[in-house]
Amino acid sequence: MTKILDGKACAANMRSQLQAKIDAQLADGKRRPGLAVILVGEDPASAIYVRNKHRACEKAGIKSMQYLLPSDATESQLIDLIDTLNEDPEIDGMIIQLPLPAGMDVVKIQERVRSDKDVDGFCAEQAGLLFRNRPCLESCTPKGIISLLDANGIEIEGQHAVVVGRSDIVGKPLSILLLNRGATVSICHSKTPDLAAITRQADILCVATGKRHLISAEHIKPGAVVVDVGIHRDDSGKLAGDVNYEDVVDLCSWITPVPGGVGPMTIASLLENTWLAYCDHLGINEA
Repeated sequence: MTKILDGKACAANMRSQLQAKIDAQLADGKRRPGLAVILVGEDPASAIYVRNKHRACEKAGIKSMQYLLPSDATESQLIDLIDTLNEDPEIDGMIIQLPLPAGMDVVKIQERVRSDKDVDGFCAEQAGLLFRNRPCLESCTPKGIISLLDANGIEIEGQHAVVVGRSDIVGKPLSILLLNRGATVSICHSKTPDLAAITRQADILCVATGKRHLISAEHIKPGAVVVDVGIHRDDSGKLAGDVNYEDVVDLCSWITPVPGGVGPMTIASLLENTWLAYCDHLGINEA
């Protein structure tokens, strides 16, 4: 019988453990960890994501500070704000909610965040540390996926993992994390011929393409673990993923639901990265 990779339950457990660690630091007279979230413009979906992150911070005991800039804010104004927050000793982590307004240089802005506060794990320094398999602030969605697999006792070492998608945010860092854990990794993308021939080899199949229902039964090896990063609304407004859940669920050993799979783990990983940055800033040995 197929088992569900319940990201919501796993994320709640991670928050509970994190809260206990933070409470111990507060009892020792230390300040709370601080996370700054910058939102530019009034995109409704982005506003929802920011609220969800704020609520998760509150549950874990992290101080969440929101900075809202109007949609007509200039790139220079955003950079000035980032520079100010970089120097604020109360802020351990900083994220810039995407997407940014048209015309802004996303890479330039992400690189402006000080690397020790880059809890999204997007900057070149953190990516380089990940590539070298050294301790770093790992990109949140890939980190959450690995945590979800680990929490459910799913073996990574020695497995053939196929990642569909090559974005800097999910596909590439996830591939490196899996490789660092001893998996044999194949990366597929829009230029891959005969996608199904590759995905059918996967013991662990991770899909992050932004294309609704790209993956169906023909793409699945019986008994595979399937991780669906995508989230879309179908014609009736129902949420769906990059994987056609109903078509493949009976073939899988484990599968993430949409919603309730990867999404909560991404936010839990953001909180965990904020904690790690906090420990670094205060000289706390987490071990």
